[in-house]
Amino acid sequence: MELKALEPKITEIVSNTNETIENRLYDICKLLESNINYYNWVGFYFKNGDKEELKLGPYEGEPTDHTIIPFGKGICGQVAVSNQNFVVPDVAAQDNYIACSITVKAEIVIPIFVNGENIGQIDIDSNTPDPFTEADERFLEFVCKEVARIL
Repeated sequence: MELKALEPKITEIVSNTNETIENRLYDICKLLESNINYYNWVGFYFKNGDKEELKLGPYEGEPTDHTIIPFGKGICGQVAVSNQNFVVPDVAAQDNYIACSITVKAEIVIPIFVNGENIGQIDIDSNTPDPFTEADERFLEFVCKEVARIL
């Protein structure tokens, strides 16, 4: 499915105040993982209180042992420090990569900002080498802006 076509569905999920925030985030993960064939794991990580670490939130895909990620470690931990999008076309070429599964070939992480503060991120793993384009970045920035409205 084309990314743009999913935007109204994201807005609809975020706007559904009958659901908890946790359920809405999970619904976004399910929507993305099931509609974009190269999104094989979709999840949210959030700053863990005052600690310099991220804590796993809702996700869709294979279970992961990486429920806590220190700032600076792995792609997610680097985004927590840099406040920048991070697109990894080939995870094997990254020195500071935390492997979640041997099937993962690429990863994209986009930060979520609330009042200018990086409070979390969306993390997507792909089993397809180099699948992410600028369109994925723009779409996921849209998703993060929508999510920020409810956090």
